[in-house]
Amino acid sequence: MQIEGHVQALREDLVRVAAVGDESTAAAAELLAVALEASFARRLQEALAEAALELTGRLDEGSVEVRVAGPETELVYVADTPAETADAGDALDARITLRLSEALKTRVDAAAAANGVSVNTWLVQSLTRLLAPRPTGGTGRHRLTGFGRS
Repeated sequence: MQIEGHVQALREDLVRVAAVGDESTAAAAELLAVALEASFARRLQEALAEAALELTGRLDEGSVEVRVAGPETELVYVADTPAETADAGDALDARITLRLSEALKTRVDAAAAANGVSVNTWLVQSLTRLLAPRPTGGTGRHRLTGFGRS
């Protein structure tokens, strides 16, 4: 699905409807169409993300992801991988909605692809590592010893 195509169709619809008015109505509609383009594209992506969450919630296994590659946006079924089901023996049944900037999402997508796993698996693995208990006391590898002089 090309979101830009839908945005362009919406813009054309708005301009056609405004054509029944006078020149100032047509000019106002054109300005509104330009102003609404980014908002409509974002809202459509949010609707697709909500649909993916809803579909995933109805699946016995696997998940549905929204993938954006250039102008193409698609809903993709992703089968569970052994890494997802083997994390610390816990069942992966809790869900969250996470909103990211496009720049951060691009970095997350790239990191997951570099590791050959889905975004969900990469996030679970990263959070598991980040939240793993750390040894306390003793001489940790980041402990500084010695003295300073001023």
